[in-house]
Amino acid sequence: MKYPIGFDIVVIVEASKLKMLADRVLEHAGVDAEHRDLQVDLLMEAELRGVPSHGLLRLDRIVQRIANGVIDPAARGSHTWRGAGFLAVDGQRGLGPVVANFALDALKARAREHGVALAAINNSNHIGMLGWYAERVAAEGFTIIALSTSEALVHPWGARRAMLGTNPISIGVPTGGEPFMMDTATSLVSMGEIHDHANRGQPIPPGWALDVDGNPTTDPEAAKKGAIAPFGQAKGYALGLALELLVSSLSGAALGTEVVGTLDDESVCNKGDVFILIKGPRRDLQAYLEEIRSMPPAAGFSSVLIPGERGRACRETLRKEGIPISDEVYQRLRSLAAVKATA
Repeated sequence: MKYPIGFDIVVIVEASKLKMLADRVLEHAGVDAEHRDLQVDLLMEAELRGVPSHGLLRLDRIVQRIANGVIDPAARGSHTWRGAGFLAVDGQRGLGPVVANFALDALKARAREHGVALAAINNSNHIGMLGWYAERVAAEGFTIIALSTSEALVHPWGARRAMLGTNPISIGVPTGGEPFMMDTATSLVSMGEIHDHANRGQPIPPGWALDVDGNPTTDPEAAKKGAIAPFGQAKGYALGLALELLVSSLSGAALGTEVVGTLDDESVCNKGDVFILIKGPRRDLQAYLEEIRSMPPAAGFSSVLIPGERGRACRETLRKEGIPISDEVYQRLRSLAAVKATA
């Protein structure tokens, strides 16, 4: 099934078919089965949750970065404990979700023993949707705070050019039922969403971004060369700056305009990631969440949702009905999957 969105054509593809296609692409790129499973599952979760900016759109770049030697698909990261609960990770240019998951496995053991453990990661690659990690870890009984930085894509509040990363934060908390999970960038939107609009030929909403000259724009191509707005104006700017300073100081990652490697094919990635794991919680939280859900909705709302629930509902729907994906992205995946490494 195909239908137009903007100037693009979107196709509906079964989730299982897309997953097999992505797996084949990475297999041809020289990624082993264990590492493929992690990278593909992360990208598919973004597609299923209706966040294509962090989904299969990024697979082409991953393949090109492997080919250019700036991703080592076999690397898992080198671990150095700098205290009972502080793990410094050299990612060895590995795939982001591979390095992150091996770090998280190490943290779980320490958090069980000491109550809390932290990993600071550098020299890794794009980590993807932080909520994927938070939900998985919270389902195992840990509270988690996940942080990451990016290239300078966001303008400070009151400025005209980019100086901060999108600097997302995700928090996962066991509740006694479905884990609580929130995941948000400190930018108004992600650069992936700008790229997704550009791929679909759609204008971006007013207020999302500035062009290279610092003027407001609705052209996604102009926005790609300019700067994204912080969410919540000065408050989002303050939080984004705080997270950039925190992650960089703990991981040794680059700051501001020095950060490269998640939006190009050739630069060694030098952003940072931080995970904090806490054993627990100490109480069942379901009754409180249910009280929030049962509140009378305000005008214009059909119900009151807990963060993460919309994404879970989308995931279940798309598993049954298929995933809408840009035909251009889909055909590129098919092409990459058909080309076997013969050299």
